[in-house]
Amino acid sequence: MAATRRSTDDLFRADVAHVWHPFTQMADYAATEPLIVDSAEGNWLVDTEGRRYLDGVSSLWCNVHGHRVPEIDDAIRAQLGRVAHSTLLGSGSVPSIELAAKLAEIAPAGLTRVFYAENGASAVEIALKMAFQHWRHRGQPGRTRFLAFANAYHGDTLGAVSVGGIELFHEAFRPLLFDVLRAPSPYHYRCPDGHAGHEECGRHSLAVADRLLAEHAGEVGAVILEPLVQGAAGMITQPPGFLAGLAEVCRRHDVLLILDEVATGFGRTGTLFACEQEGVAPDLLVLGKGITGGYLPMSAVLAGDAFAEPFLGAPTAGRTFYHGHTYTGNQLCCAAALANLDLFDTRDVVARGREAATLLASQLERFEELPAVGQVRQRGLMVGIELVADRETRAVPDPRRRLAWNVCLGLRRRGVLIRPLGDVVVLMPPLSIRPEE
Repeated sequence: MAATRRSTDDLFRADVAHVWHPFTQMADYAATEPLIVDSAEGNWLVDTEGRRYLDGVSSLWCNVHGHRVPEIDDAIRAQLGRVAHSTLLGSGSVPSIELAAKLAEIAPAGLTRVFYAENGASAVEIALKMAFQHWRHRGQPGRTRFLAFANAYHGDTLGAVSVGGIELFHEAFRPLLFDVLRAPSPYHYRCPDGHAGHEECGRHSLAVADRLLAEHAGEVGAVILEPLVQGAAGMITQPPGFLAGLAEVCRRHDVLLILDEVATGFGRTGTLFACEQEGVAPDLLVLGKGITGGYLPMSAVLAGDAFAEPFLGAPTAGRTFYHGHTYTGNQLCCAAALANLDLFDTRDVVARGREAATLLASQLERFEELPAVGQVRQRGLMVGIELVADRETRAVPDPRRRLAWNVCLGLRRRGVLIRPLGDVVVLMPPLSIRPEE
């Protein structure tokens, strides 16, 4: 006998009573009109009342091809007919091997080794630990520090928060974090030290990074950066040449470069990986979100043979990388990821995303002169519209007005689901978004 379907009101009462939502003030959530997703089709979500919403932030930046994609659905079902999960601790699995080989094929040159995890923060944590242990095995145990950037966001585990730089998210946990060197972000709309132009702000940021690495020679193991766009900071775009310049700074100081492409990877910025646009191949590449097309939780760290070689040795040599999760390399996730990457080839997804980004750019022009809009920032299908109280002074809005949040609520009533980041309205639709959408 089929279970009786619960009403939206019943579900919402249970939701408020039992579910602790991420990045959500639950007292405020309980007072908001409920939106409970029940199903989806293409680029649209459908709630329990049958209302449809355009998925304007790709279900938190991870959905690539839309929802209920037959090829990915079928791949997961087929894998369920074999095995749902078995450990990678000391044994392999067919889809994890096939996916690793595929990632090595499409990644920047030299990245041949793949370590799996379940989310972006976990993968960042892995990259930090790998970099730390790499230098110990190379006979330089003093290289224990990291250089990160202001306004960075790399996830919510303690290591990832340590290299993060968003005070609103991270300040409460400061006593738990390790210390990092911090260079300014190339946030040219609000660039520190009076550097107004985009290029000038970028040069200033690189100069500080260069100086810090020189002052702490032999101490720093790696620099970590979100390439081209600092997403959670409000879609802060870096000036052309900034990434390549940072890679050169790292080479000059013999410091590893970790690129966090959890948000920028898989076509979001106009190329499969953002670092391609400046010809940069990092020492460690962190991937997540779009790796399964937004279907299942998965992430990965890619490294090269030269990076991995110091970890090799006899079991008693103390060179093993002692890190792993229960669901590392889960077969269902790998099957979804393989089907997702096949679609990138068969549907020419990146080129279609670029076309959508060009159309979106033309539509965004109408916002640039609005009194409440300070700046519109775009890289591919990553967009931030920064709202201000005054365009001339760039004064931030009164937080009590919750200006960006109210914009998003207004859009929800019009059938578009997005979320703000502070005073920034964020648009990040699936790469499959159609012109009329």
